[in-house]
Amino acid sequence: MSPLTVLMTADTVGGVFTYAVELARALAPHGVTVLLATMGRRLDGAQRRQARQAGNVTVIESTYKLEWMDDAWADVEAAGEWLLRLEAAHKPDVIHVNGYAHGALGWRAPVVAVGHSCVLSWWRAVKHTEAPPEWDGYRNKAARGLQAADVVVAPTRAMLGELQRYYGPLTETQVIPNGVARGLYTPRPKRDYILSAGRLWDEAKNVQLLATIAPQLPWPVFVAGEGTPAWTSNFFQLGALSRGTLSVWQSQAAIYALPALYEPFGLSVLEAARCGCALVLGDIASLRENWEGAAEFIDPNDARAAQRKIKALVMSADRLHRLQAAAFDRAQSFSAASMAEAYKTVYHSLISRTLACAS
Repeated sequence: MSPLTVLMTADTVGGVFTYAVELARALAPHGVTVLLATMGRRLDGAQRRQARQAGNVTVIESTYKLEWMDDAWADVEAAGEWLLRLEAAHKPDVIHVNGYAHGALGWRAPVVAVGHSCVLSWWRAVKHTEAPPEWDGYRNKAARGLQAADVVVAPTRAMLGELQRYYGPLTETQVIPNGVARGLYTPRPKRDYILSAGRLWDEAKNVQLLATIAPQLPWPVFVAGEGTPAWTSNFFQLGALSRGTLSVWQSQAAIYALPALYEPFGLSVLEAARCGCALVLGDIASLRENWEGAAEFIDPNDARAAQRKIKALVMSADRLHRLQAAAFDRAQSFSAASMAEAYKTVYHSLISRTLACAS
């Protein structure tokens, strides 16, 4: 197949940037060049290094607000004009938007829109009610963007179902799980501690539950991520860690715990599984979809039951080792190579269809 160029959007605030660079790097053997148009804020040093290491990525930065931010719509409109200028200047073969509103810009090239999360499904999962009316503008713009895209992709069936529920009907859809490169994460001899990753104030990740139960657990709990210190015993905050440093902690942790209320895929869970951690996860549809039979599931709203299950796992060496092996085995199916192969197939299918329509 001939080389192709993809204009891809990414925000620099969450995990989408890591996903975008991982995908771009895995697409390089397929002759794909990625123009990565970033929004949200300037790249930090670690992100710049990530992008440089993927030799097929050219980053074009901006600081436009993202569509889920407060008072963002003037910035979203300006970002759309900027993106159309980039398309006119670079003439990419495919547009890949990792967001919603910009799917409806009237692109010349075919459009893939990827749904990593959304405000409305987040609100229902975390707040246990539907989003208030002030989010109706977001709902309408996201629906227009997704319905305008040629293909809508989500990393799990659960997330795709949420997109259909709130923004559908979506006519052409596909589930493509996220993946990581095989060499980046490897198990090391395990140490007796529990690891998690997430900002302390992030209600969706729900790591505050671990702070609550840590004093009653036999092993210490370490959490990587920003946030105001949670002053409980046996609970240690590592602050924001680089991807490389976090992978060292993951490779040595006996247990990785994420009692999430909302997690459309769970990249940190996959990384921890690749490192041979036993997984303790919030009992939600997306995490069940990926890790059923290879993890211990806990009710993310029941701290006492979570404490009992984690303690029982710590005290059972046989079960702990079985879950570590099961998570590692399951993780092998979520590779960056298989993710890239699936996206490459989508890109080429859209290009062929566009050419057929033009002839």
